[in-house]
Amino acid sequence: MAYSASGLSLAVNMPPGRNTYRYDTTDHPDVVEAANYFNNVDDDLNLAVGDRIEFYGWSATIFASGSLISYVKDFVVTNVIARGAVSEGRVNIAEIGISSAGALSSLL
Repeated sequence: MAYSASGLSLAVNMPPGRNTYRYDTTDHPDVVEAANYFNNVDDDLNLAVGDRIEFYGWSATIFASGSLISYVKDFVVTNVIARGAVSEGRVNIAEIGISSAGALSSLL
């Protein structure tokens, strides 16, 4: 799938590079971590290097009864391609911390 604006919310409002966002989606974390999933220009975002994205991967419709959180990961913005450059607006993220990929379902 592609980035969904309804899934991203600002959790902690700080200066650029110190913001924390929450992103809820049914997309697999590897898809979200892929280059150009987030794009400041195409998606009208203002992500900056150092911003943190808390990722919540849902098994089905987000927040619906019966849906489970299958993945929880933390990502940090590592690079943003400047406006006017080739591939402008592309945002690169990288996983930080300990991954719980697949671990939540095994705990239930």
